[in-house]
Amino acid sequence: MYYEIEYDSSPIPGAGKFVLKSEKVEAPERDEVRDLFEKMRDIARGSRGSYFNNNAFYDRRAQHENARIFYKQGMFMKDFEDDYEEVAEYDSYYPSYQMMGYKQLRTYFTWRTKVRKGIMERTSLSYAFLYMYELINNIGVDNPQDGFNKLLFFWNDYREYDETVDRYAIKWLKDYYIYYDLPGTFKEFVDSNNLDEYYPDLPESEDEFELYLEISKYNIRKSVFYTEDRAELIRECFKFVLERIKAVFAEHHADFDKAVFWPLRNMPVWIPFNGALFYPCTEQRDRQVIISAKEAYICKMDSWVYNTALATEGGKQLVGYIMKQMEVTLRECVKFKYKITASIHTVNSQAVNGLIYAGMDFDEVIESAVKEFYREATKTVVKVDFSALNRIRAEALITQEKLIVPEEPVGTLQIKEDKPAEVTVSAENMTENEVLRKADEVNISQAIISVTEPDDGNLWNALWNELNNIEKEAVKLSLAGTSDIKKFADSHGIMLEVLLDGINEKAMDVIGDSIMDDEFMIYDDYTDDIRKVVD
Repeated sequence: MYYEIEYDSSPIPGAGKFVLKSEKVEAPERDEVRDLFEKMRDIARGSRGSYFNNNAFYDRRAQHENARIFYKQGMFMKDFEDDYEEVAEYDSYYPSYQMMGYKQLRTYFTWRTKVRKGIMERTSLSYAFLYMYELINNIGVDNPQDGFNKLLFFWNDYREYDETVDRYAIKWLKDYYIYYDLPGTFKEFVDSNNLDEYYPDLPESEDEFELYLEISKYNIRKSVFYTEDRAELIRECFKFVLERIKAVFAEHHADFDKAVFWPLRNMPVWIPFNGALFYPCTEQRDRQVIISAKEAYICKMDSWVYNTALATEGGKQLVGYIMKQMEVTLRECVKFKYKITASIHTVNSQAVNGLIYAGMDFDEVIESAVKEFYREATKTVVKVDFSALNRIRAEALITQEKLIVPEEPVGTLQIKEDKPAEVTVSAENMTENEVLRKADEVNISQAIISVTEPDDGNLWNALWNELNNIEKEAVKLSLAGTSDIKKFADSHGIMLEVLLDGINEKAMDVIGDSIMDDEFMIYDDYTDDIRKVVD
């Protein structure tokens, strides 16, 4: 309510009395967006700490408190979209929702709505950084990978308007990989996202061999033994040996990493996304993220540390010894003409000295690991394609049908009935089954059947023709008394057992029996028969 004041009529100019008139005030039109912003600000009013909005930007406690409020407000506004027509500029160090006015908030959320739809427009740099703050906090994204993709897309596009974002985006992308535990090595991460020019000092490969080679006191690449042909063998062997060494350390209640790398207590604290409003709300699992041999990030009990001088001096000596002793044994395995020596006593490490005192034989552990690896790496492996078994069976049935030999005539059948008269039936050119059927037709009470046995020579010839060239050659070697038929089988890429089974199965089909024992020797009963068809 308000009052309107008027003068009453009076004959004297300027004189009169005040008359109060009441009039109802209309309520202003409701602004739902403003109401939403007020609810967002209530989050700060209800949960602010003593350091909230502290002007000491570099005070860690103030940053943490401001980041916490920003994260809560951001999650509250994560799905909001706007289409405000006006544009309000905004310039602030560590921009946040709480420090923005009504028009600035509407300007930002309208711009953000377009960015999320793939429409990039120039805006105040503070708005751009506010959006990156949202992404590194995983506000408005489905998962960390989606958040990274959105951050990479925004940076690539917005840097065309203002390259100031480069200074922060490049380091935040790496922090994103580390903190959110993205898959693959960092080198793979960089390559797959075309970031090579921004991280130029990464090694070509980030496998354990490359990482340990950088800190090793012994450079195996400079050895005459390290050639292009042996490079892969050496790399894989080192990985195998390293796992064995780590296991042996563990058996002795020791930690290999502690023997090589600086202890965690000496490493400085790492703050992810430094220079941004970032609230670490995601619980982190214990892990070690190695960027290169000179840069590692380690999370322990949800706290991060890092180091750029990764290995201790004793650790470098230990890795060098492992590589050299591995090469000593590998040279023996491949019968390399030149020999070298390595000694564990060149390693000045308290952990190593303690294990030696406890009875650990480093030379023996590495030697046995290398020999086991080499034996497995060089063994002949025969792979069976099980998907082809149905086709093989079908082809075998066709072959079997072709090998069935029609029954030969068995001779002459003479039949005498009980009747006085004698009946003779000619069975010439008849099979045995046909003879028996004929005898049944004439109601035979007595039958004398003379059967002519088939020619054995035809069966052995049939068997010989059924064998393939490799099987024939194997039979010949067996007849000649060759003991090392396994070498012959290996040279043709076939397992000895498979070769033996193939010959005996064919013999079983043709002559009704196996012809070889498990030692690949032909049974004495069949030696002469086989020799005849072979000769």
